[in-house]
Amino acid sequence: MKPEHLPLLNTVSPPAAHPDGTRAVVSVTRPDLEADAYVGQLWTVPLDQEKLPRRITRGFRDTAPAFSPDGLVLAFLRADGPSSKAQLCVVEADGGEPQVITDRLLGVETFSWSPDSQRIVFSSREPMAGRYGTAAGIAPEAEEPRLVTTLDYRLNGAGYTRDKPRQLFLVAVPELGGEPDSSVPDSRKVTSFSTDTGPGTFSADGSAVYFTAAPPADTDGLATAIYRLPVTGGEPVAFDLASPARQTIAEVRESRDGRWLFFIARDLGGSGMDFVARNAVLFCVPTGGGVPVPLTDPEMMDVLPPGSGIELRGPDRALVLNNAEGTVELLELGATGEHALLVHGDRAVTAAAWAGGSLFVSFADPSSSGDLAALDDGQLRILTDFSATLRNSTDITVPQEATFDAPDGYPVHGWVLRPAGQGPHPVLLNIHGGPFTQFTVALFDEAQVYVDAGYAVLMCNPRGSAGYGRDHGMAIKGRFGTVDMQDVLAFLDGALAKYAALDAGRLGIMGGSYGGYLTAWTIAHHHRFAAAIVERGFLDPVSFEGAADIGWYFGAGYLGSSDDALANRSPLKLAARVQTPTLVIHSENDLRCPLEQGQRYYAALKREGTEAELLIFPGEDHELSRSGRPRHRRQRFEHILRWWARFLPTPANPGEASSG
Repeated sequence: MKPEHLPLLNTVSPPAAHPDGTRAVVSVTRPDLEADAYVGQLWTVPLDQEKLPRRITRGFRDTAPAFSPDGLVLAFLRADGPSSKAQLCVVEADGGEPQVITDRLLGVETFSWSPDSQRIVFSSREPMAGRYGTAAGIAPEAEEPRLVTTLDYRLNGAGYTRDKPRQLFLVAVPELGGEPDSSVPDSRKVTSFSTDTGPGTFSADGSAVYFTAAPPADTDGLATAIYRLPVTGGEPVAFDLASPARQTIAEVRESRDGRWLFFIARDLGGSGMDFVARNAVLFCVPTGGGVPVPLTDPEMMDVLPPGSGIELRGPDRALVLNNAEGTVELLELGATGEHALLVHGDRAVTAAAWAGGSLFVSFADPSSSGDLAALDDGQLRILTDFSATLRNSTDITVPQEATFDAPDGYPVHGWVLRPAGQGPHPVLLNIHGGPFTQFTVALFDEAQVYVDAGYAVLMCNPRGSAGYGRDHGMAIKGRFGTVDMQDVLAFLDGALAKYAALDAGRLGIMGGSYGGYLTAWTIAHHHRFAAAIVERGFLDPVSFEGAADIGWYFGAGYLGSSDDALANRSPLKLAARVQTPTLVIHSENDLRCPLEQGQRYYAALKREGTEAELLIFPGEDHELSRSGRPRHRRQRFEHILRWWARFLPTPANPGEASSG
């Protein structure tokens, strides 16, 4: 795989299962280098494999499909161009011309159907008067100054949030099939919180909407509460969980029979701020109130992988995903204690949907960036092959699973990807961000591009990662750069000892976010690497506290709140020790690890005479490598390969001097 193959990476949305269970609709999106944007359309996928999947929309970017409960209407989000905001559309389930039913200045983010198929609740950011184009002729730089009185006021990818909080709205779905109507129905705003509300979902009888939001008296904390809002009007009422626990509640759904409320939450400890390595837990509580009962193990299971949530199956069961040792599993849990592991093994499940007796599963695996399957008699039956063009155009390398012991005997789990040929191959040690996330078995474009360029790639989940239990995640609290550095180096040394094709004399190290931290920390202590790449790094915990969107709690939670605790774990403080040539990559609009983190680290390296470069991407944020502009993603790859060609040339990536 080469940088120009990015447009072949098709990703698949959560499936929308038709109520009769005969088919599902998914959005298939991909980076488009010509448009320099992400494009996508909806595909219908029959359960019957004798019928082929087919594209059913032709919009620029159509996403988030959902059938009405009666099966007559399909709703989805449509953006008409690269800079357009997504609006809510509806179309007859059997086909036709979509009708746009919202006209929100800042677009629609999420939505959910009412049980009677007559209404939709959706979320959208509500701009303050005079901002974001609400006042004609006033450009952003001419707006009034912002008076900030809270700590939580910005979010990476969204910018300022207190002057455009995400609110919920109700809209009646117009009758389709009649005369063409270009008018947009009126939407009714139903929340007025000063902070963002979570997605809204209807109660089983359609009389109320559930959502999450920060309690008005605690908008600078991490805790959120569940609210219930009558659809006929009135104020939201906080749901009484009859529990003293303070939690971040991420998702809430009422069971189909209306008797139970499922929700996913992370406990925040007695302080209400103890977020470190807190596994997400699925809880259940009667809709009439009571003490929530955990349905998943808070010590060993983490049921909120990125982008996931709760889906319903049957009258009183919930489907959730679980991070598990580099895979993502699909679980089914009943309100009264039933528990089933439905999908596991070498894949990362991304979503599931059940209807009409059929269970559809979206997933990625070592050879697919996204496909759809049906679960039949406990086995996945693959229904699509959206990665066929990628495989036919490139050589996909399947990662080899490996475990090596750290110096203290702790097992470090991960994967080794080796190029074709006997070698010896230069080695890139790649470190993930988080730190409470995990590398998985799913196809990873980064690793595939580097392997194609002639590098062996090592990826592991050191202590601090998710997916291996809370003790594993907690192991680096208060001690970044200790056992986590031992683990990644032990994985490197174990792979070098096991695989003769790896060149122990030609090593590179790289990582992003927390991975950028650990890369910078490692090269300050070890000088065995020919070069390094520090990307969007958490590089100075002291300045991070006042500059990052999560700075007001992240450093204190992981490292301690004193100035000494923050400074003593700072890679910036150790820059004088670095001898390794280092490429620092950062994005201008990164609010998670602000640009000044990279700039100050780069300046410190240069001051000490260390060879260094600073690569800055305009208009991008913390998600550049995953969802940045396609051309920037390609250019990022090209610069990374240029850097490695300079210090670790290969026949496939020789660099200008070697190819001359």
